[in-house]
Order: sequence, then C-alpha cells, then structure tokens
Amino acid sequence: MSIKVRLVLSYFLMLIVPVLLAGVAFLIIVAAFFGDVRTLYDVDTESHNPIKEVIEKEAAISAELKLKTTENPDSLLNPSIAAQFEERLKPINMGLIVRKQESVVYVSEKLNKPGLLRNLPPYGAADTDHNGHAMKDWGPWFLSRQYDFRFKDGSPGSVFVATDMNFIGKFARTYTSAFFISLLVILVLTNGLLTYWVSRSVIRPLRQLQRAAGEIREGNLDFEVKPQAKDEIGELAASFEQMRRRLKQSVDVQLRYEENRKELISNISHDLKTPVTAIKGYVEGIMDGVSNSPDKLDKYLKTIYAKAVQMDHLIDELFLFSKLDLKKLPFHFEPVNLNAFLQDCTLDMQLHADIEKKGVTLRFDAPEAQAPVWVTADREKLKRVLVNLIGNAIKYMDKEAGLIVLRMRPDGDRVIVEVRDNGQGIPPEALPHIFDRFYRADPSRNSSTGGSGLGLAIAKHIIEEHGGTIQAKSKLGEGTSIFFTLHQTTGRGE
Repeated sequence: MSIKVRLVLSYFLMLIVPVLLAGVAFLIIVAAFFGDVRTLYDVDTESHNPIKEVIEKEAAISAELKLKTTENPDSLLNPSIAAQFEERLKPINMGLIVRKQESVVYVSEKLNKPGLLRNLPPYGAADTDHNGHAMKDWGPWFLSRQYDFRFKDGSPGSVFVATDMNFIGKFARTYTSAFFISLLVILVLTNGLLTYWVSRSVIRPLRQLQRAAGEIREGNLDFEVKPQAKDEIGELAASFEQMRRRLKQSVDVQLRYEENRKELISNISHDLKTPVTAIKGYVEGIMDGVSNSPDKLDKYLKTIYAKAVQMDHLIDELFLFSKLDLKKLPFHFEPVNLNAFLQDCTLDMQLHADIEKKGVTLRFDAPEAQAPVWVTADREKLKRVLVNLIGNAIKYMDKEAGLIVLRMRPDGDRVIVEVRDNGQGIPPEALPHIFDRFYRADPSRNSSTGGSGLGLAIAKHIIEEHGGTIQAKSKLGEGTSIFFTLHQTTGRGE
C-alpha cells in the first residue's frame, strides 16, 4: 500500500472511526441513563416506551385529580384520599400538594420543605393555561400541574403535581461529562493509533535508510538494505540497495584497477629494465674495448639491435592495449568472407620466421563444399588476433613435429574459429588468467618465450569489440585450443 493511499485511508478513518465510536458511546450512555431512570420510575420498560408511559400515567392521575376538584373538592381534605393519589404518583417520581387558602393541608413527604412551600404559585396562576399546566420552575422541582378550585365553603383551593427534576439535572451533568470525556478519549486514541500506524510505516524504513547511509559513510558497503513494504519508501529502499550494490561493484572494480595498475607498473618496469640493462651492458663493453674483434663487435651490435626491437615491440603492444582499453582505437567494420580470409592469413603466416625456425606446420582445415561464411569484421584487427594466437602457440611449442591448425564452423547465428596446437599446454590453475594483461604462465617472465604478456589480452579486447567471446581449453602435454566467435552476416563481397 502506497503512502498516499495510507494517508488518505487514515484521514477517512480519523473521520469515520470517532463518529462510530461516539455513536456507540452515546448508546451505552443512553442505556446507562435509562437504567438509572428505571431505578426512579416504576414503569414497564420492556414492552412500552418508558417516557410515554410516565406521561400517560401522570395525565391519567391529573385527570382524576381535576375531576375530584370539580365533583367533590372537599374529599381532597381527607388525608387518606390524598395519600391514595400520592401512592399512585410515587412510581413516576412525582409528589402531591393540596392547599386551602394559604394553608397547605396535604403535602408529600419529599416536598415538605418550607423553602419550597413558600414559593408555591398563588391562586389563579393556573388561569394562564386552560388545561391547568402551570409549567413553572420550582427550585429543584418542576410544577407539572396546578388546578385551582373552590371548596364547598367557597374558600379557594389548589392542587399541585410536582416532578423531581433534581435527578434529571444530575444525570444530565454526569452523562454529558461522561459523553464528552469518552469523545475526547476516542479522538485521542483514534488519532494516536492512526498516527502511530502511519508514522511507524514511514519512520522505521527511514531509520533503516539512515543507518544504511551511516554505514556507507563509514565505508561499510556490505550493509544490505531490505525493502519492508511495496510503497514509495520501499521503492526508495530498493533504489538505495541498487545504488549500494553498484557502488560496491564500482569500489571493487576500482580496487582491482588499482591492483592491476600497480602490477602493470611493476611488469612494465621489469620488462623494460631487462633489455635496457642488456643494451647498457653491451654498450659499455664496446666503449671499454671488450669487443676487440669484428666478430664480437658484430655480435654485440646484433644483440643491442634485438633488445631494441624487443623494447619497440613491447612499447607498441602497450600503446595498442592502452588504446583498446580506453576504447580510443577506431574499428573499420566491413563484410568479410571468413573462409578466404583465414586461408589468406594461413598462407601469410606460413612464411613467418619463427615457424620455419621451429619447424612448425600451420594449416587451415577448410570445410569441404561449404558456401562462403560472411562476417562483419575489421580485417586488420582480426588478423592481429590470429597473429597473436598463432605467435603465442609457436612460442610455447615443445614438440619437434609442431602443428597449428585453424578451423571454423557455423553455430547458429555465430561462427566459431579455433586455433589449436599440440604444444606443451597450459596448467589448469593458469588457464583462467591467460587473457589478463601481463599474465604469463611462466613465472620467470622469460622474454625469449613469454613475450610481452599482452598478446592474448589484446586478442580478447579486439574480439569483444566485434561482439564475440574468446575462451581456451588445454591439457598439459597435449596442447591448447583457443576459440573465438564472430557474428554471421548476410553481406557479400570483400
């Protein structure tokens, strides 16, 4: 659930939940109120409306009282008659007062208070209501009825029906306070819980991100950030985790580059220092007159020339590798008939001096009756790959009947080219590293056999620029096969 949806949902819940809970609280308070009312009113609350029943009972008793004042007013002077009316008024929490002239001749016990009796309305006050409803406040009581009449001797009389309103006010104050307190508690709890729910889903992942940022600041790139929800912060955490991984990869690559740079400097220093030291030694020998014969002088000069050629070759290899590594070497791709190209390269390489010197046989096993296979390649760079691979095979050839074979075969939309030799092979522990720059399986770094250590690395760069791959298989004592792939094309012409 997104944060936006969560906030909107919490907004509506903050509106709806308090209203629902307030309604429930109101119903509970009303039930409690009527429960307290039932303790004061002896009415049927199961099958009738209690308020309606109280009103009906009060109206019936008041009607009988009014009838008495009309037909036999003097009967109200009889305490037993008045007491009967009072007994009927008690269940509905009402009292009775009978007054003759200014004297109270009967009063309910709960109403027998001098302060209340002094404030009774005067005779004639009931004329304001034709039905006898005086409806006046009377201290904590409420005068519901006042009937004025005349006794048989002509003296004025009044009958009052009073309702105890003190409990209603008390109940109203009690339950109103309870209702508003409940409403306040509901609002606080609802808002608090919803705020905690929303903030918890936001603050916890933010704290995790803060902790992760602190770990990264301290250099710990192994601290993993796990998204806890599929929301905006979860997406942020996922992006943060991707950033951490890429940063870690970048740092690892940078460390490897730094290590490779140190190794590169060390290797270059070693490979350049060896021929420079040799050249220096032979030049000093010539200057000191050691080469006191034409043959020795010629030998020294040839050695100096060979070391200079070796240095020049190493510098060329370094320059080429550097441009390939920085992707600053231009490639000129064109359709190439691979069959004819490999055949031409084989014929050209058969005249190589090292092949003749070591007696190595180089041949191209062209597939019989196969249509030309076309690839898009840079002829010059692709030939450099073959020269490096074949030259590497010649340097490590240890057989008297050395053999280097070129093969090719289509493989789907690719073409696999194989350069295979029957030389000494490559140790298994060295095989994964032979395409690394300056790597030599010979730890002595003998330049007479090991070369610059850049040939296979250059070949790998060139093949990858063609969109292909390169790999090697080897068995000690049996030989090595190096495979590289090129993408076929439908182009024609050379």
